[in-house]
Amino acid sequence: MAQPITTARSDHRTGFTARDLWLPALAALVITAVFQFIGPWTISLGFAKMTVYPMVWGLIAGAIVSAQRLVPFTPRMWKVADRLMATAVAMLVTLLGFTIGPNLPTLAKAGPALLLQEVGHLFGTIALALPIAVLLRMGRATVGATFAIDREASFAIVGGKYGTDSEEYRGVMSMYVFGTMFGAIVVALAASTVTSLNIFDPQALAMGVGVGSTSMMAAGLAAITSAHPEMADQVKALATTSNMITMILGTYVGVWIALPLADKVYRFLTRKRPEHATKVTAEVVAAREAGAPIQAESTDVAVNVPLKVAMPIVLVLGVVTATIAAKRFDPWILLGYALVAVVTLAAIGLGRAVRDRIPMIIWASVIGTALSSPWSPVQASIVKAGASINFLSLCCVVLTCGGLAMAQNLPALRRIGWRIVPVGIVAIIASFLLATVIAEFALGLWH
Repeated sequence: MAQPITTARSDHRTGFTARDLWLPALAALVITAVFQFIGPWTISLGFAKMTVYPMVWGLIAGAIVSAQRLVPFTPRMWKVADRLMATAVAMLVTLLGFTIGPNLPTLAKAGPALLLQEVGHLFGTIALALPIAVLLRMGRATVGATFAIDREASFAIVGGKYGTDSEEYRGVMSMYVFGTMFGAIVVALAASTVTSLNIFDPQALAMGVGVGSTSMMAAGLAAITSAHPEMADQVKALATTSNMITMILGTYVGVWIALPLADKVYRFLTRKRPEHATKVTAEVVAAREAGAPIQAESTDVAVNVPLKVAMPIVLVLGVVTATIAAKRFDPWILLGYALVAVVTLAAIGLGRAVRDRIPMIIWASVIGTALSSPWSPVQASIVKAGASINFLSLCCVVLTCGGLAMAQNLPALRRIGWRIVPVGIVAIIASFLLATVIAEFALGLWH
């Protein structure tokens, strides 16, 4: 194996050199710009269409660059990329917060069936997928992979609690990759099969496919509308609203209910099985609470990338990809990212002030909701600035940086390996089915 190239002694305050910083940043800029310019690819599978977004190619390309041996990345570069991803995730959560405020009236009007089916999305994975992951001995990665179907906000939820070097975080990454690559196919097949049984109201099925992922929702929706074309408009409206509710409420419930519950269930099921991963996680959490730098399991380096360094880099990446996605330069993109940066910094500061008893992700969501709500005097400007940023373009930045950091996680990801396939399939189907059952029950009560 080629040895990592080092050209300078690292700064004792940060743990990395200038080269360790600019090489991952430059690689991220090139990869995100190229694949954002290419745009999404749609692949027809006969029974459904699968859209592969730039963020998926960014993740794959980043992982290849991270692991290649021609110009090897050093462990410090992996850690720098990891810190850039963490900053990008924080900004992504803030951007999501800007979408909550305008939708508060919709949430208020949502019927009990729409609100109750969210229980299925959040706990279907814990009830069925988590025990399977335990049987397959996925270790602490089980918690991260099965507390939800792991979309964008899950990175921030799990990273904030356990750290980005934890087994739980690798579980999130594995489930995210699986869901991104194969989630639409799984939902399309499940929705098509269940719809053909004619045992559920099409409205309940529509609520069930709103799992928090637009691509998965669209795939499931295609199967339902093809079987019930006379209800196409109604089904689309219900699925879209359900998906929005899952994305909004999922953040709060994930932090305070779903993740703690998954951890408790995992500990209960493995109470007679001592695992080294639990000890490692406890040490990581203790180090984070003490403010000590966290070391990766696969390296012996500690890297601290200050926000004053990481955020400008992520801002440049975000503005470039958003501009390419918009196909023109829009000054509102600059304003949008400036607002995102300010709110993110405020949320991080508030989180630290209360010693993370209320995590940064909640502060960002609350501030974003307040600023973009109908009662905010600056709502129009906030909503316009937030809407100017293409959400998927920022996702591309997040996953590209994640790909560039992936080589440090390869040993752990290999240990998960094939296990994520049955766990991922069960997690997605369970989320859809349990939400559908609850929605069917609620519709029977209130209609």
